[in-house]
Amino acid sequence: MSIGNSPEDDRPSIGQALQHARVAAGLTVDEVSGTTRVRIPIVQAIEQDDFSRCGGDVYARGHIRTIARVVGLDPAPLVAQFDAEHGGRPEPTAAAPLFEAERIKPEPRRPNWTAAMVAAIVAVVGFVGFTAFGGNNGKDGEGTQSAGDLPAQQPTPGPTRTKSSEPAPETSESAIAAVPADKVTVKVTAEDAPSWISAKDHNGRLLHEGVLKKGDSKTFTDKKRIDLVLGNAGAVQLFVNGKEIKEHGEDGQVQRLSYTKGDPEAG
Repeated sequence: MSIGNSPEDDRPSIGQALQHARVAAGLTVDEVSGTTRVRIPIVQAIEQDDFSRCGGDVYARGHIRTIARVVGLDPAPLVAQFDAEHGGRPEPTAAAPLFEAERIKPEPRRPNWTAAMVAAIVAVVGFVGFTAFGGNNGKDGEGTQSAGDLPAQQPTPGPTRTKSSEPAPETSESAIAAVPADKVTVKVTAEDAPSWISAKDHNGRLLHEGVLKKGDSKTFTDKKRIDLVLGNAGAVQLFVNGKEIKEHGEDGQVQRLSYTKGDPEAG
């Protein structure tokens, strides 16, 4: 009697799942490597379920998480599958028991008679001096004034605050409507479906990478140029320098676009 395979035996391997998701997203191994900073040989080895190039299980889990996010997969099931196939995570070492140190009772302090005597002498000298000078002032009657003779102090008027007659600036309906003329501004919105996007400035510095969920938007600004990669070009709405770009790709199509200041032109 033969026994059928369990559902876990039919599921794809970690490498197969990552490879299928990458192909479905329209990404090459070079693009995944450039985005994740994981070297090309390691990406290729992981897709073949060879994790020996990762340098250990900790690095392998990190590479799986990074690559899964770029290709649009949930990394948690893949990491759990890796742990199940490679012996799981190491058990944490139990903390050593803590022993409370025996408290040492401090010895009672002896009274400091010298300091007490000095304080008493200072108090006596101060009292004698105050009495001598205070008595003379009272007898002479000069330079003293009762509280009733003092003029009432008028409160100093503080600076008056005047309300500005200028109305508060109104927020425009769209941030794109007030884009600066000396910069290039690109707004990407996942209108119909999620899409993987990548944005870099004119120096090649990465501004954003990852999956843009349906309904979410991202705005990028640079003084010279914005370079875009759209993994699902037909699913996004694109505004460049305040102008909507109608034709920038179809559903499932990977598009690489560049925009500069002024009237938008696709590179």
